Formats: sequence, C-alpha cells, structure tokens
Amino acid sequence: MIIDLKDITTVQRQNYLQHAIAPRPICFASTIDKAGAVNLSPFSFFNLFSSNPPIVIFSPARRVRDNTTKHTLQNVIEVPEVVINIVDYDMVYQASLSSCEFPKEVNEFVKAGFTAEPATLVQPPMVKESKVKMECRVLEIKTLGTEGGAGNLVICEVLRMHIADEILNENRLIDQRKLHHVARLGGDWYCKVDENNLFQVEKPNTQLGIGIDALPAPIRNSRILTGNNLAQLGNVHEMPVIDPSFDDAQLKNIFQYYSLNPADMETELHTYAQKLLSDGKVREAWQVLLALD
Repeated sequence: MIIDLKDITTVQRQNYLQHAIAPRPICFASTIDKAGAVNLSPFSFFNLFSSNPPIVIFSPARRVRDNTTKHTLQNVIEVPEVVINIVDYDMVYQASLSSCEFPKEVNEFVKAGFTAEPATLVQPPMVKESKVKMECRVLEIKTLGTEGGAGNLVICEVLRMHIADEILNENRLIDQRKLHHVARLGGDWYCKVDENNLFQVEKPNTQLGIGIDALPAPIRNSRILTGNNLAQLGNVHEMPVIDPSFDDAQLKNIFQYYSLNPADMETELHTYAQKLLSDGKVREAWQVLLALD
C-alpha cells in the first residue's frame, strides 16, 4: 500500500503516523498560568534533542476536532516554565485519566489522584509519584501550523532532575531494569518496558566494524543467518581467526554426526551459530563458523 498524505484526512494521517512512529515516550507536563492555576497533561510527541545544552521538546498539537489549543500550550505562553514528569507503568492509568479535557479551572492533580510537590527552580509543581522529574525553562515555542492537528514545539532546557533512589544502580546511574517506562503506540495501545522485553545491542566503538560486505561468502549468503545475525558478526573490528583453544561440545557433536554431508554440516553450524548470537556470544559464534574453513 502506498499513501500520499495530502490525499487523506487529518484523522487518517494521525492514525497511520501514530501507529507507525512508535513507541513514543510520554511527556507528563505540569504547567501553571499567570493566575496560579495548575494544569497536568500527557503528550507523546516528545523526545530528547540535545545533552549540551540539555534540550527536550514536546508538542501540544491543536485539536483535530475543533482546532482549539490545549491549556498546557496556553500556560507555557503565559509562564514559560514546565516540569516534565516521566510516566512509568505504576502511574500510566492515572496519567491517561489526566488527559481528559477538563475545564481550565479543574486541577488534574486532584482528578487523577496525584500529589503535587513543590519544584525547586520553577513555578509549576512536580508529580511526587513520578520517579524522574525534570524542571525546565521554556526557551521557545515554534508553531507548525494553524489548522487542526498542527503541532507547537515547546523547546525546553532541563535545569534540574529529581531521580528516585530506588531506580539507581550502585554507581548512582539509572538502572533501566528498575524504571518501567511506558510509551504510546497508535490508538489505545501502549507498551511497557521491563526485564522481559529488554535486550542490549552492542554499539560500534571507535574502531570501525568490518561490515557485512567483508564476511566470507558462505556466511554472508547463509540461508540460516538473518540480517541482524550478519550485522553482529560484522561489528567486529578485525576478521577473527581460528582459536585452537576453543573447545565446544556441541561443535564436536556436529562434526561427528554430519562430517559425511557438508551441506547438512553447514546448516547445523549456522543454526548453532545463530543460537550463540541470540545469546550475545559473538566470539563463540565466529569460532563455530570458522570451523568450516
């Protein structure tokens, strides 16, 4: 299916884009107007854009239904400060409840059952229940259009972070396994980040990876190994060589049972290498694959 976005409605555009561009982190923004009225609302058009200076951006879009603007946008225009509270699974239903279009005089902290906690540098309060809170100064608001669905980029400088001790590791850094982020998908769908769905991808270091194109042809053209598998193998900075000390019982079994059939042996070796790669054992996978030489 090919879609030209100019040929479909704003509602349709929103549906396709929000399902495709996901998961999106949630900015749970507390703001205040000149009269001191507080607003609390979640936004999934949000991300980190710079660490020096520390800049985050969220976008309270104009409502598609009637082209009105949200109280959050009105507040940051009046008082250019915001606290961004990170939403985790423990508070996701409350955060969703706060997104109801309550009248301006209604305090979403009360409606959603959150505890307002004084910030230390800015006027809007923090959400006590949030495990990570960022006090921010609004630097600029960039309007992207005047029709329903148009975004308004609220560009914020993070001045101070408040992080719950319970999600820190022994080095006083955030332990990803302890902070169960949630993120928005399309429609009513969310996702939860926890140890059951976390995995690590080793980043290329300052030494360049050899690349998939440098892999030996039998490996590069494998019927078993996937593109992800090949990328793991290609992320080494120099071509591995056979290690005579490598001792593996499964490898010995493969050679014992398939030595008379080279094609079947290659299949078994590639299948075993794939299992090792799925366990993050790149060095061992290379040794298994090099055994065919």
